[in-house]
Amino acid sequence: MINNKSIAVVVPAYNEETQISEVVLSMPEFVDRIIIVNDLSTDKTDEIVKRIIDSDNNDYTNKKIGFVKINPTRYNEAEIVLQQIQAEETKKFIPSTIYNESPETSRIILINHLKNGGVGAAIASGYKWCYDNNIDCTAVMAGDGQMDPGELESICTPVVFENLDYVKGNRLIHRSAKYIIPKKRLLGNSVLSILTKLASGYWRVSDTQTGYTAISLNALKRLDLFKIYPSYGMPNDMLVKLNITSCSLREVEIKPIYRVGEQSKMKIKKVIFKISWLLFISFFRRICKKYFLRDFHPLFLFYILGLFLGVCSLPFMAQIIYNFFTPNVTPDSILIIYIFLFISSFQSFLFAMWMDIQDNERLYK
Repeated sequence: MINNKSIAVVVPAYNEETQISEVVLSMPEFVDRIIIVNDLSTDKTDEIVKRIIDSDNNDYTNKKIGFVKINPTRYNEAEIVLQQIQAEETKKFIPSTIYNESPETSRIILINHLKNGGVGAAIASGYKWCYDNNIDCTAVMAGDGQMDPGELESICTPVVFENLDYVKGNRLIHRSAKYIIPKKRLLGNSVLSILTKLASGYWRVSDTQTGYTAISLNALKRLDLFKIYPSYGMPNDMLVKLNITSCSLREVEIKPIYRVGEQSKMKIKKVIFKISWLLFISFFRRICKKYFLRDFHPLFLFYILGLFLGVCSLPFMAQIIYNFFTPNVTPDSILIIYIFLFISSFQSFLFAMWMDIQDNERLYK
């Protein structure tokens, strides 16, 4: 515990037999629960974690951790309804089993997925367990050993001391980033970070792809955890969902760690287009939910107007390009209409982005 608040670490694991033991055994003492989510690994990940659990005979009972049933009163019907919904939502997650016979006394909890769901789905299952058991601060560390346990306290501290909702590690501000991070990944990260800023509304976030994070119980309660994107776009999707619910955020400096014996399973060329499309859809979902349905804001109109005028300008642009490569002469009226539509669209987007930045500045602590 830190500051009398319970700490858990969710470790998504898929075929991590060479690293998972080191990840688990190197956890700092202040971590109350280590949630290993085995995403139907085909190697010995499951066996290794089971051996570690079976060899630990200590009792880690903590009265602050565990499911607390709400007793009905005349004033708490809303809380009871939410708890019922919380129980029913279990069916919407990847089917799984818990290895531990007595999870309430174990420090290491092993959740075995009955089918492979992806890294995002594994984290969602871990988040669900922590939500159900009232964990105050839940961190995420990869099972491949590419995150330093020594930095975990700095990740969790803003949550437990300052009541921030979400904290992300930032590798890019570390002085060694340009020397340690492979150039292809640095470029891919930069592209996705720009798109994520626009889609999520967290304009000051720079390292969007790191999975080293911590989230508060309050933030977990605001999210539909079963809707978290199941694959490698999970960190980007998570930022969009957090912004829609107006969660506060901070980035803290962490070291970039590579070449520790495990190769990342993410292939930049395969996922960058998929994540880009996810962010495109997420952008419209965010502005519609946050700035139209929940609390109307003029930036919604400017974004939509900019998009509408931009689409309207496309036929005129196509005609101008066609005439440029043919003997045809483009009429002045076509040029004037295109210029008007393009400039108006560009200005509308600029106004919307400026308003977006101003509105979300309060969420970056």
